[in-house]
Amino acid sequence: MAIRNFWSMAAAAVGFRLVLVLFGGDLHLASRPEVSTPLTSIRRLAEGYWLKQASMSPYSGSMYHGSPLLLLVLGPLTNKRSVGHHDHIYCSLIFVAVDFIAAMLIRATGRRLQIARNRNLKSLELTEAVSNSVNVSAGDIASLIYLWNPWAIVTCVGSCTSPIENLMVVIMIYGACSRLAPLAAFGYVMATHLSLYPAILIVPIILLLGYGPDAPPTKVFRIKSSSASKTDVSDNDKSSSSRDVQQFLWKPVFHFILWMLFWTFYVLLLSSIVLNKVGGLQEMFEKYFFAEVFDFFRSFFLIVFNMNIVFMVLPLAIRLKHRPCFLAFIYTAIVAILKSYPSVGDSALYLGLLGLFANELAEMQFTFFLFFGYIGVSLLSPVMHNLWIWRTVLVVESGFLPFNSFTEIYSLLGPGGSQHKRYR
Repeated sequence: MAIRNFWSMAAAAVGFRLVLVLFGGDLHLASRPEVSTPLTSIRRLAEGYWLKQASMSPYSGSMYHGSPLLLLVLGPLTNKRSVGHHDHIYCSLIFVAVDFIAAMLIRATGRRLQIARNRNLKSLELTEAVSNSVNVSAGDIASLIYLWNPWAIVTCVGSCTSPIENLMVVIMIYGACSRLAPLAAFGYVMATHLSLYPAILIVPIILLLGYGPDAPPTKVFRIKSSSASKTDVSDNDKSSSSRDVQQFLWKPVFHFILWMLFWTFYVLLLSSIVLNKVGGLQEMFEKYFFAEVFDFFRSFFLIVFNMNIVFMVLPLAIRLKHRPCFLAFIYTAIVAILKSYPSVGDSALYLGLLGLFANELAEMQFTFFLFFGYIGVSLLSPVMHNLWIWRTVLVVESGFLPFNSFTEIYSLLGPGGSQHKRYR
């Protein structure tokens, strides 16, 4: 059953964003390293667009590391100003609409997962569990969590491109849950174009297209069919039990691969058109794609943070192959923790996807301690972001490491901490 007054709460969330954007003034969120990173900063995008308008490469000067397509879409809006409002207000309005679209797609994904879950429970003759789960709409809960999530609101108002990256990931997951290969391929290509890290989501996307939405393990259906064969049941019940066992479908996967190649070629073509006469695809690959991984890190941090994500892909895929949507949530959470430039926008995405599994989380224990523990960690996040973005990255580039982490924390929290200039 859908949540009562869902549309009223969704409209209130959008209205709250509009009030902050239109009447909140300049909250200086764009200067916060935990909100706007060097890879998602709208200020850097404005500088890249200015360089492009001056017939220079937008990647010259190592300031802009974003997608050329963002220059095409958001670049003209960065030059427009509105009297009495903060800079880049038009970009913030675009981000409000992007957040609403992402929330609606999360809601639609949750409904499909709910239908698949009820169907699987009925096939296992767990009618009581179905009747209890109907009262909770996971899609509505996940959508409202994403809309009212403080991280999503701060990201939307803070003038950074994280909402667009989150939208592409949500489009990819929704298209895979619906087995719409063109839509899933479009979301995957655009998400990996905007950031390299969503590339690991190829595993849950293929599992979603092949097996369908989340379901109990295959051995559960096999045990049910074997027990049904031992008892006196009709042939129709036996055939229905055998049909409940998930079979991998290769046709949607092949369609996804073909559409992925098409969208990749199309995106590269548009990028070459945007960078015509001011650079080229080679410079884009050198200063955009590989800057996120290589320019700001040395070998140690490359292995510890980036390769650590790759090491987790295969074991989790083997363990959670019957729950590809939950696997996608786990991957997004791992990326949000271990990526090179984490931001609150990454946390907003996986917290929104977490609401898709409200029925499973309802039986989780110690939620009180987990909730307030997460709040405590969130309150410490500004200190951790300053240590990582400002101190660690600059120290790594200079070639030496800090000798005492406690000294670093004290220097940030102490009387002279406000005098340190943040790395932008």
